[in-house]
Amino acid sequence: MKYLVLLCDGMADRPIPSLNDKTPMEAANKPCMDELAKSSFCGHVLNVPNGMVPESDTANLAVMSYDPKEYSHGRSPLEAVSMGLEMDPDDTAYRCNVVTISEDEENYDDKIMLDHSADEISTAESDVLIKAIDEAFGTESRKFYTGISYRHCLIWKNAPGLYNFSRPHDIIGRCIKDYLPEGEIGGQFVDFFRKSYDVLNHHPINEERRKRGLKPANSIWLWSPGTKPQLPNFKEKWGISASVISAVDLIKGIGLCAGMRSVDVEGATGNVHTNFKGKGEATIEEFKNGADLVYVHVEAPDECGHRAEIENKVRSIELIDEHILTPVYEYLKNCGEDFKILILPDHPTPVEIRTHTSDPVPFMMYSSKKAEKGIPSFTENNAKTDFYLDKGEFLFDYFIEKNV
Repeated sequence: MKYLVLLCDGMADRPIPSLNDKTPMEAANKPCMDELAKSSFCGHVLNVPNGMVPESDTANLAVMSYDPKEYSHGRSPLEAVSMGLEMDPDDTAYRCNVVTISEDEENYDDKIMLDHSADEISTAESDVLIKAIDEAFGTESRKFYTGISYRHCLIWKNAPGLYNFSRPHDIIGRCIKDYLPEGEIGGQFVDFFRKSYDVLNHHPINEERRKRGLKPANSIWLWSPGTKPQLPNFKEKWGISASVISAVDLIKGIGLCAGMRSVDVEGATGNVHTNFKGKGEATIEEFKNGADLVYVHVEAPDECGHRAEIENKVRSIELIDEHILTPVYEYLKNCGEDFKILILPDHPTPVEIRTHTSDPVPFMMYSSKKAEKGIPSFTENNAKTDFYLDKGEFLFDYFIEKNV
């Protein structure tokens, strides 16, 4: 048996007036997904437990069958694992975004959060900026590391503590004054935020970006701290070998901590310009090389939701269907084995609010062995069947046929 998990990050949404009150899933032309939905087991699942923040680490842990309440301790340590960073028990990892804040206000605290991704800055540009930040603030016990695009990492030995930082993608368009860290612990971080503006705002990289009409990455924003993660081995748990394909360090990190093989795809960016075709081809290669399960994570719908790019969100769903699902499905049909396909978002990222919600998400589960009643097309509304699972970590119990 072969298993494909196609995780369309943030794909679920709300009706949008400019789409004739359709959601992007309803508006998208996704023939393969919709055809498979007609004979799939469908429903809704809650991947973010009540009371937990609707972040991708929480939701993807649940989809991968790990209870977020037990194993979700911040996304940053998982990203650090993906980056190949060694963490000691007394180390704390922090996500370090390079962001764009407004420049007109004299006081840093009065500035506006304009973009959590600094126009999805390139990794090469970020690398120069993060090195400048590390030179300014790094010490023997505190070091900044370059990740991918705007997503980077701070490792701090014997850090002040686990502060509940605001998430930068939640405060786009807002004054940052009410969201800066504060109190006894937070006060030890806020100086990094303020002083980073002096380091970055007129850095040559940002001056060049302005000339090209791009937003400057003129501040850092720390968030989602955590300590070294431990996950049960996926193969030992389910008796099958698994690979993960993603452009996002967080998802790679979860896979690596679970003992999965992580596959990098050239040109995979985490946005609508990612190498969709390459991800499809890499998935097929993993199956050919013996993987029983391939977990394909596609970040593009989520980023489009954060950036309020309605047309791009619709297009990203169409590209997933055309360049990933369709060729992989055709391969699986002819591979000589039975197979199952699970398609779902981890959480909604509605364009209207430009951030994640904790709402249940639609899923479809196709099996080559058994045709289900199904739904006319894979949409949020159609998937509101009689089946609702309030603990996402148990969805794999319906998906994987254990052979141990």
